[in-house]
Amino acid sequence: MTLKDRIKDDLKQAMRDRDQPRIDALRMLAAAIQRREVDERITLDDAQTLSVIDKQIKQARESIEQYHKGGRADLVAKEQADLALWQAYLPQPLSDVEIDRLIADAVQATGAASVKDMGKIMAILKPKLQGRADMAQVGAKVRARLGG
Repeated sequence: MTLKDRIKDDLKQAMRDRDQPRIDALRMLAAAIQRREVDERITLDDAQTLSVIDKQIKQARESIEQYHKGGRADLVAKEQADLALWQAYLPQPLSDVEIDRLIADAVQATGAASVKDMGKIMAILKPKLQGRADMAQVGAKVRARLGG
């Protein structure tokens, strides 16, 4: 069963259970997936679906921060519930040790010597870490390793 199918099945189950907050969150996610498929005229595989989920999670985190600054506790709670639901579809996160090992392997594979080579390293790391690590933190680790 693909990740997209799992999301659809979970949406159907939420409808049967009449769980409106879960229905809303899953519909939003399904709509984001469908929007990308229509825009790019493709059928998303699991890796591409994960990138859509990642994007939704990132947007939710940014929204939580903005709502918190604005004093909107009700919207913060809703976004946090959506975020928790969407994170359940992500694969098991990698540990810092595993991430550091992948960074070291990528640096060695590319022969990177300075921050100028960061793009090459990130191109290797992104498919391996998609949905399993915060890419902003990975970027910071790579930059620190390269002396930037």
